[in-house]
Amino acid sequence: MKRSTLYLMLVAMLLCTARPVISAAKVGEAAPDFTGTASNGKTFRLSEYRGKYVVLEWHNNGCPFVRKQYNSGNMQRLQKQWTSKGVVWFTILSSAAGKQGYVTASEENDYMAKMQAAPTAALLDPTGEIGHLYDAKTSPQMVVINPQGVVIYDGAIDDKPTTELNDVPGATNYVSLALQQATAGKQVETSATRPYGCSVKYADATH
Repeated sequence: MKRSTLYLMLVAMLLCTARPVISAAKVGEAAPDFTGTASNGKTFRLSEYRGKYVVLEWHNNGCPFVRKQYNSGNMQRLQKQWTSKGVVWFTILSSAAGKQGYVTASEENDYMAKMQAAPTAALLDPTGEIGHLYDAKTSPQMVVINPQGVVIYDGAIDDKPTTELNDVPGATNYVSLALQQATAGKQVETSATRPYGCSVKYADATH
């Protein structure tokens, strides 16, 4: 067998066995579907909530940027405000075992009770599968998905990239702004911003 023929055969074999590359979510495109197990033991699938607005919130309780939002009560207020209006809110924990922000199901349940958090569910994602689908880079990072299953916002929670609690009241909250505009039938004016916070502590450390 000629060397060139052997080379072509090897290339063909590699192409056939290569894993498909999954593009990360982008604003204006369909939100990648996922299934996640919540801290309460229930399983949630994103596609089951087609017809509703969905918020994804990346969380790490050891991150000072996250603590700013929770210690001020701002994140809990947003969760309660929007879930009361029918919005589905998933808090997502993509920290790998042994890294900052990793918690067991019972630890997350205790944390939510202590902080009086009110998401629809807290999804445990220690493998980072959901985080990678959405190219989540920081905690907090926020994604808003419309009832048609399209990403309409991705980025920072607000325009104050600090750890100061005093900055919360005067901040422009991009999540609320996107939901307010979208639910009123308007175009989301700020659909993407640069996320800020602590890097998501993935197992493979690619982010």
